[in-house]
Amino acid sequence: MAAFADAPYRVLHVAGRRDFPGLTAPGPHYDLRDYMTPFGTALAGADLAVARSGGSVFELAQYGLPAVLIPYPHAAADHQTTNAAWMERGGAATVLSDAALTPPALRAAVDAVLLDPGRLRSMAAASAALARPRAAADVAREVLAAAAAPPTR
Repeated sequence: MAAFADAPYRVLHVAGRRDFPGLTAPGPHYDLRDYMTPFGTALAGADLAVARSGGSVFELAQYGLPAVLIPYPHAAADHQTTNAAWMERGGAATVLSDAALTPPALRAAVDAVLLDPGRLRSMAAASAALARPRAAADVAREVLAAAAAPPTR
């Protein structure tokens, strides 16, 4: 919260129910919530996401949303670092390590994207290009084809 206390833009911070009671929004530009449903509404209305990098990276791509990602270093098999690197290689995200996460570092990473309209647009396009909106249908087609194939011996 300290990173965006004086931000020149609106911030929507979904803190989670566990931490919410001890938090106070630093100003009228800061919309602090414990929970939000449907969450897709927040993603659809956002210009940039700041997030960990679990499976939610695929939702970010679905919405063509650029991101500043902070992988959780203790996630199983360090999969969040892998996910964040995938988004970064695709041009859709910048990655800030958990060890480097400070309010000034986070603010600098966000401002570098959010306050540069050209970079924001190119990252949004890159994020959308990573999406696979027909993935479920593609997987189902492969499963049905495998089920219909004669057994191999």
